[in-house]
Amino acid sequence: MYYLACGQHLGWGYVDHPPGMPFIAWLVSHTLGTSLIALRLLPALAGAALVWLTGTMARMMGGGRVAQAIAAMAVLTAPIYMLMQHWFTMNAFEPLLWMICAWCVLRYIETAEPRWWLWIGILVGLGLEMKYSIALFAVGLILGLALTPHRRVLASIWFWLGCLAAFLIFLPHLVWLVHHHFPFLEYEHNVRMTSRDVRRGPVAFLIDQANILNPVSALLWVGGLAWLFTRAGTRYRILAWTFLVVLGALMATQGKNYYVSPVYPMIFAAGAVGWTQWIRSAWLRGAYTGLLAASGVVLAPLAIPLLPVETYLRYQQALGIAPPKAENQRTGPLPQFFADEFGWEDMVRKTAAVYNSLPPSERARTAIFANSWGQAAAVDYFGPKYGLPRAISAHNSYWLWGPRDYDGSTMIILGSDGNGDREHFQTVIDTGQKTDNPWSREDEHFTIWLCRGLKWDLRAVWPKIKHWG
Repeated sequence: MYYLACGQHLGWGYVDHPPGMPFIAWLVSHTLGTSLIALRLLPALAGAALVWLTGTMARMMGGGRVAQAIAAMAVLTAPIYMLMQHWFTMNAFEPLLWMICAWCVLRYIETAEPRWWLWIGILVGLGLEMKYSIALFAVGLILGLALTPHRRVLASIWFWLGCLAAFLIFLPHLVWLVHHHFPFLEYEHNVRMTSRDVRRGPVAFLIDQANILNPVSALLWVGGLAWLFTRAGTRYRILAWTFLVVLGALMATQGKNYYVSPVYPMIFAAGAVGWTQWIRSAWLRGAYTGLLAASGVVLAPLAIPLLPVETYLRYQQALGIAPPKAENQRTGPLPQFFADEFGWEDMVRKTAAVYNSLPPSERARTAIFANSWGQAAAVDYFGPKYGLPRAISAHNSYWLWGPRDYDGSTMIILGSDGNGDREHFQTVIDTGQKTDNPWSREDEHFTIWLCRGLKWDLRAVWPKIKHWG
């Protein structure tokens, strides 16, 4: 919903992400619409393409049909990909972009044609417009080139044309970042100061990798890394160095556990080739493929909403598996990624009850002020159904869009914690409307307040209430 809101304010940048995803949101909303089917179609197609591409990369590295099937099965049964590719977020498209780059690297190795590095540069540029983390992948590729015989391409004009293409594609957003004093850096600093994200030590981080990717597939990515350092995998060793750079950098900086996930499919492909070379028994190969498939079936309800909530909770308890946390949030009985899917329309419906109870003359000047971008985006998405205007918020990119023409004379406040917002009004009324969906995040349970008579003009104080983080 946030990306749809950003898509209504198209530009070359946003506080907490590049402009690629809002552009896709604008495109989808103007073609397919904004239904759940429309919003989840492209992520699902990206997931299907990633499965196919992983099998293709296994073939390019010399794997037969069994290796291709194992590699594709590893992606298909990884909970993190199931999760990410049923959401309309940049994380649904990021792995596919990375792996198309890896496919181009393999094409370069097959053909010795340096022109492929121009395409890699174009893809990296597009990736930077989607999510900055592809820069780590690019650094890994360059290090891989420097440490392998492929280093000769560093002297090719095509490599440098690729670098130039990446820079030029990223340049409009870079100009926006400079003009706005790099808001993403301030945003990241604020997030780290709040200890919102879970910080893992190296061992715990690696354990998380096994959990989010499917523990059964750990044999593949560990084996794939090992195979790339054998004589048989020498040609493709650039992929190993790329993987190690991404994994090592995110481990050292204590990034979120799922940040590494886009790089694994190429290592799954290498692992599948290695295992089928090392294990000649058709029975063992079949048994492992069957185990991957069975584990995927068992783990699927933990990653995608296949079961009613009560059934899901019993199922999770029976398995004794708790998905590793990426953020320190009070989520209630559900993990955050499921809790985040509940309560939003109910919140908007109750907000509308307050808004529509006001006299028409007051309604026209009443702002719906949300303390988080999530609440604001929900109002923007569901609000038209209930006759609500778009929300305003000081949180992240909503702050850039300002208070519009609202002066603060009447405001409906969502998500107030009582620390600095309600105290600035002459009158504050508890409307009796509370957001209390039992499955939503606990920090999304709050009273909806009706506040009148802000002591200052909202438009004048807006620059001072910025909240990035």
